[in-house]
Amino acid sequence: MKRKSAEVIREYGPFPGVEDVAGVSFDGQKVWVATGDRLQGMDPESGEFEAGFDLPAHAGTAFDGRYLYQIAEAVIRKIDPETGDVLSTIPAPGEGSDSGLAWAEGTLWVGQHRGSAIHQVDPETGKVLKTIKSDRFVTGVTWVDGELWHGTWQENLSDIRHIDPETGDVLECLDMPEGTGVSGLESDGGDRFFCGGGGSGTIRSVRKP
Repeated sequence: MKRKSAEVIREYGPFPGVEDVAGVSFDGQKVWVATGDRLQGMDPESGEFEAGFDLPAHAGTAFDGRYLYQIAEAVIRKIDPETGDVLSTIPAPGEGSDSGLAWAEGTLWVGQHRGSAIHQVDPETGKVLKTIKSDRFVTGVTWVDGELWHGTWQENLSDIRHIDPETGDVLECLDMPEGTGVSGLESDGGDRFFCGGGGSGTIRSVRKP
């Protein structure tokens, strides 16, 4: 396993009225930020909040190319990013202990925090198709260039891991600076990860190796 220090490129926030950043996603233009009772869009260049929607947004956020998905309580909501309308819901596999959320290969990938796992889930039914185990608490989850990455946060230590999606083996690991956590994780499709900063109320941009 390759291990090195994460390179934090930029920090966004803290933002007025935001006490916690949970899930983050990227639709190609906006970073979507789950802040508890609001799903908020952010311009990654200016760092300013733009349009958003008042709806439960307690954990992971994902984008499938057209729709947003948001974990809150024990469900995953499918949301129209133009209107904020909730189009459908499915049960979340962790029944309330879910963390990260990503979209890849026509399915949702759901992190389970204290369950130390990632579940591949049917987006229509919520059925669990596959489970990958981790040896640490799992937070954010993202796919980029066919690679599966996830955040961990345990005992004030946090890292970003590239794992084998078949075996769960850790292939490379980026250690976050001491005192910074990763609550949500999303790739911009290029050389950046956006990382939710939990109770710091911030988002950090980290260089993808």
